[in-house]
Amino acid sequence: MNRPNGRNLTYGMLDSLGRAIITGAYQDIPFPTEADLATLYGVSRSVTREAVKMLTAKGLLSARPRQGTSVRPEAAWNLFDADVLRWLLERKFSLTLLRQFSELRVTIEPAAAALAAQAGNKAALAQIAASYRRMEAHSGSPEEALDADIVFHIAILEASGNPFYAQFRDVVETALRTSIRFTNRFQGRTASLPAHKAVADAIAARDSEGARSAMTAIIADVLVLIAEGERQAPGS
Repeated sequence: MNRPNGRNLTYGMLDSLGRAIITGAYQDIPFPTEADLATLYGVSRSVTREAVKMLTAKGLLSARPRQGTSVRPEAAWNLFDADVLRWLLERKFSLTLLRQFSELRVTIEPAAAALAAQAGNKAALAQIAASYRRMEAHSGSPEEALDADIVFHIAILEASGNPFYAQFRDVVETALRTSIRFTNRFQGRTASLPAHKAVADAIAARDSEGARSAMTAIIADVLVLIAEGERQAPGS
């Protein structure tokens, strides 16, 4: 068992224990007691209690009087929690999970792009333009291009002016890292600059339907690649 390190023992334990739960370490055995966890991880009972409380809030654990703490079924896990999504993506690369996330994106990001075109303030639109220029500048460097692509998509969520869309920031960042790496590897290319420029230009022109359509096209392209990957690797 790898013990958590770093200054924040609670978050170290949270990360280690969350991964263990999601990878099935407690699938066939009872979840340890608080005292056993404290001993196993070499931390205090207060650190253990806080980590368990946070995992419970993420939907991974259930604590009931006289019944102890148990792992909840996967259907109860909070997939909108960035940590849970990250652990799921790290557990096993899954085209199914990637497709499901992209299906969610195609309902959210085009609408956010349309709202950004309608209601985005000057600073928000400047951030989108700057994010696109950063994509252009780093197109030859895969990791920097990945970061720039993520910043671009997050800038649009935030420019929508809708706090519910903005709340998807962490989830989108976490899942996009896997999604973009897959599409880049599968196609042997980075994100399409013309496709992203079409989104940025439509938003700058206050063309909400153009922005919606251009963003839909980006995510539809991802869904096509994922479908092709699923055909080549059935059961993934």
